[in-house]
Amino acid sequence: MERGHLVVGRRERAKAAKRERIMTAARELFAEHGVSGVTTQQIARRADVAIGTLYLYASTKAELLIMVQNEKFAAAIDAGLTAADAAVGQGVPESVVALVRPVVECVREHIQNGRTYLNELVFGDPSEPYQQAGLALAGRLEDGITGLLARDEHIDAADAATLARVITAIIHISTTATVHLHRSDEVVLADIGAQIHASVAPHHRAA
Repeated sequence: MERGHLVVGRRERAKAAKRERIMTAARELFAEHGVSGVTTQQIARRADVAIGTLYLYASTKAELLIMVQNEKFAAAIDAGLTAADAAVGQGVPESVVALVRPVVECVREHIQNGRTYLNELVFGDPSEPYQQAGLALAGRLEDGITGLLARDEHIDAADAATLARVITAIIHISTTATVHLHRSDEVVLADIGAQIHASVAPHHRAA
């Protein structure tokens, strides 16, 4: 029995090591060349695994991109939530901007990869595990925005959830639309901030 556990343990460690090599190879190649400039064969070669082995972990290049970007997206959301807590005293709109700043920077770090990632989350197969993980992260971002908006005494819970959905749509368009690609992160963030203020303002005028 103990021998069996040792065999299983070694097998799991070997699988984890291969997955990490594949992730590292995909991360590096996507950063160097963009998703359209990389093949799964190149990723397999750099990871030192057979192409068939790679397909055991991700069946398409899009899945590999989602794997890589999910890690970055999760880290950006964590950073944003921490920044938002620190900015609460500056006002609700400002705390929302603090939350979305690392997310915007993450998506725009490599424009092609960020656009493809968001496109896959919106239009890809929602039953695919990596996509499900990405959608869960998008939900976490939306929930974080909802929680911040709900701190405003003029915005009830239902309106906070609706506004959060609007703001996430604003982020998506502002970070991926071709017309905005030439803009700097700061200009994009300023535009998003202005739209957040405009979305919240009617609730204050109605109060």
